[in-house]
Amino acid sequence: MTTMFIILAITIVLFIWGKYSPDLIAVFSMLALFSLGILTSKETLSGFSNPTVVMIAALFVIGEGLSRTGWTALAGQKFIELAGSSVKKLLVIVTFGAGALSGFVSNTGTVATLLPVTISSAWNIGAFPSKILMPVAFGSNTGGLLTLTGTPPNIIVSNTLAESGFEGFSFFEFGLIGLPLLIIAILYFRYVGYKLLPSNKTNNRPVNIDSTLHKWIEAYQVQDDYYRLRVRGASNLIGKTLREAGFESTYNLSVIRMHSHHEESITHRVVDDFIEFPELSTVISKNDVITFKGDTENINKVMIKYRLALLPLEAAPDELRHNLINQEVGMVEVIVTPKSVLVGRRIKTGDYFKRFGIQVLAVSRDNTPLQERDIKIQAGDAFLLRGTWKSIESLKNLHENIVMCGSPEGLAKNVDNLTPKSYIALGSLVLMIALLVFKVVPGSIAALISAALVIVTGCVPISRAYKSISWTSVIMIAAMIPMGLALQKTGAAQLIADNLVSTLGSIGPVTLLAGVFLLTTAFSQIINNSATAVLMAPIALIAAQQLNISPEPFMIVVAISASTAFLTPVGTTTNAMVMTAGGYKFMDYFKVGLPLLLIFLLVTLLLVPVIWPF
Repeated sequence: MTTMFIILAITIVLFIWGKYSPDLIAVFSMLALFSLGILTSKETLSGFSNPTVVMIAALFVIGEGLSRTGWTALAGQKFIELAGSSVKKLLVIVTFGAGALSGFVSNTGTVATLLPVTISSAWNIGAFPSKILMPVAFGSNTGGLLTLTGTPPNIIVSNTLAESGFEGFSFFEFGLIGLPLLIIAILYFRYVGYKLLPSNKTNNRPVNIDSTLHKWIEAYQVQDDYYRLRVRGASNLIGKTLREAGFESTYNLSVIRMHSHHEESITHRVVDDFIEFPELSTVISKNDVITFKGDTENINKVMIKYRLALLPLEAAPDELRHNLINQEVGMVEVIVTPKSVLVGRRIKTGDYFKRFGIQVLAVSRDNTPLQERDIKIQAGDAFLLRGTWKSIESLKNLHENIVMCGSPEGLAKNVDNLTPKSYIALGSLVLMIALLVFKVVPGSIAALISAALVIVTGCVPISRAYKSISWTSVIMIAAMIPMGLALQKTGAAQLIADNLVSTLGSIGPVTLLAGVFLLTTAFSQIINNSATAVLMAPIALIAAQQLNISPEPFMIVVAISASTAFLTPVGTTTNAMVMTAGGYKFMDYFKVGLPLLLIFLLVTLLLVPVIWPF
């Protein structure tokens, strides 16, 4: 048992020191438990087969699906609209949102979903993410107390009561204490916690799609040769193909996009569809809107010859945002390096990139746009390209020494228009919630089903699915689960609990209630909250029975305090998930979380005996 306490103490000291990565510390701690004979090999590796760890990984994929299909960007915009330019108002909004959502979705799922939204919203209003992310994690932990299924400790204490012959808690009964605590947490961060949160400079600033497009427009003068023409009813193009029209071969015009809107002659069905990358075999119909790139003289020629109507453009940034980039199609800037095999070659730029399914919107040399379509490539030439996000990803792997500027992946996540895949991603989340609420399958299976649906339907490419998982968080939690098992196996946890109960039980029920809270929250700072609840629930039940009082208030306190892991980044998965993104150190959690923990203790001791009398 002494060895167990030494390993635990060293692990905590290393976490506090912060010199080494948390996942590395957790792995070495796990290996120490095995090397010293405390755990068997099976027990040592049990965390990596734990359903909770599998669920965490799956939830990251689901969150990525919501992010890539526009929901997080859209939610971020709504957050910003509601918050205005007020950082504190944004803090209140995201903390409440995290709490409310985690009452029905797992805490980890809530944070995984809100993490990219919160980071984007914080940067957009000029705040550091570190001022917002910890409240999201703490809000989700507290919001789990709103419902029976909000967090595993709720279910554990309710089942412990039922198995002992008492009536378990109803679905919304936890909300009687959970809602006041959530409101207190929001008020705490609004008026006190905000001042304690660090202002950490992190490198996770998301791509601002509007400013990026604006820069491209200025640099490449895109608006100068960008036109949208409508096919009139009297046009002699109707029924012809793009090849027969000769836009490219005869007039040196690039067809970027077509918007088809017409009634089919046979079925009388109205066709309203966008053809993002028209083929030469594409047939032109009445009222089609064709987007061109080319010089004004040739545009005038085709307008006259084919009786086409020139449509007015929106402001150039809006035109690009709404018509040239979406969840399926994106834009990127690439630069030719001095060592590129392209340097010195004379190529037709449009034809060269067509093999990747990519269009050339503009070419620039020495910050001056080039109008020629047949050019001799020089080092430093820059291309503004448009293609599917998948094609752009393939272009990144081209070994011909071209540099892709910025972050296409980040740009894709900031597109806020919704597509059918957006609703599939949202439906996957709803499906997971339904499976969890109605207990159709275990939580980890529900998350895996939803994650698989997101991947199979193409909401998240399989390559991005693996990259979206925060492996640091996953490995750290998996490696720390054996610590909780070792505490129980060696009897160390039982020894501490027995001494606390025997010392405080004779003083009075409220004092014992405080002792149960403090012991439970102490364990929750370093071990899984489910393991904490499993350990403490029977101890609290026995203590209540020995004093011949109702066990309900003690069970509620176990659930509350198991969700108050505010002092360490390893207490809950949610804390770990925001650690890197917020640039937090171990002591940041202690400084911000300790006052909130003490407030929760005071409120719990005041309200619980009133709501659930002894």
